[in-house]
Amino acid sequence: MRIHARVSIVGAAALLAAIISSEAPAHGDVAPQPVDTTHLPQIGAEWVDKNPYRDNEAAITTGASAYNQNCARCHGLGAVSGGIAPDLRELPDDLEGDEWYVYRVRNGAIRNGITYMPVFAETDGGPLSQEALWAIRAWLVTLDGAE
Repeated sequence: MRIHARVSIVGAAALLAAIISSEAPAHGDVAPQPVDTTHLPQIGAEWVDKNPYRDNEAAITTGASAYNQNCARCHGLGAVSGGIAPDLRELPDDLEGDEWYVYRVRNGAIRNGITYMPVFAETDGGPLSQEALWAIRAWLVTLDGAE
């Protein structure tokens, strides 16, 4: 009799765990996190074409933290994609890469009515400032490219 009670309790606990885990979103309920850029040179409202923070150590440090809080969920830790989103280490680290980056953070990515990447630039309705986004890019170009 005691064995049946234990089996019933274990079974009920397993069922409860399965129900709870099926209700949780795959990546969690993650909201974009604010990025403090007050210590960086301010860029202004007009978007620049070229990364003004390239080789700026303070921006690179800020960008690494901002990336982990806002981008790693889809693009992977260390920008090593797990297949959900592009591997950002493959972006060219020149003006061409900067242009692609600006386009994507300002416009997001929507295909067939499905949002694959939301807009991140606050000038276009997203949560992050131009300074925060360029700081992320400054960090990204310090990474070794994908092999």
